[in-house]
Amino acid sequence: MKLERSKEWWIARARREGDAVIGAGLLAFDPAVDERPSGAQSAVVEETRIAFGKFVNLMRRHRGYSMEQLAQAADLDASELLVIEDDVHYVPEPRTVFKLAETFDVSQRRLMQLAGLTAANDAGLRQEAVRFAARSEAVQKLTPEESSALEAFVVVLSEQEPKRVK
Repeated sequence: MKLERSKEWWIARARREGDAVIGAGLLAFDPAVDERPSGAQSAVVEETRIAFGKFVNLMRRHRGYSMEQLAQAADLDASELLVIEDDVHYVPEPRTVFKLAETFDVSQRRLMQLAGLTAANDAGLRQEAVRFAARSEAVQKLTPEESSALEAFVVVLSEQEPKRVK
């Protein structure tokens, strides 16, 4: 006996899922990211990737991890973490972002958006990401302002329901 489902059945099923992440095995990519972004979209993606790199850097430092220690805790390669923190053009694998979200205990969906892997549905996330990145400096120890900015941004990343762009 072979069960077959129509395309319409799958679309209806996906609609019933609402905002849940839908995927088989690893996370599904947002197809919009695979296309070449326009100039404005490219700037937005770059802004969020800057914030993503700074977030990883500050969370690592906040927890007192070296690159190697974070790589071990998240089951990632240290060289990839170095590239994430330093290269805004680098596109991490979904597994990498998933492992970082799990390690830092933040929303996987929002961290995927921050890394530029999925299209952001949250109007405020980009704004908060830019504000966060602008308030952080690359120094050895987190300043009180950086700690405050990091804690506030973790709250934003941990929120369950994003505001939708209309």
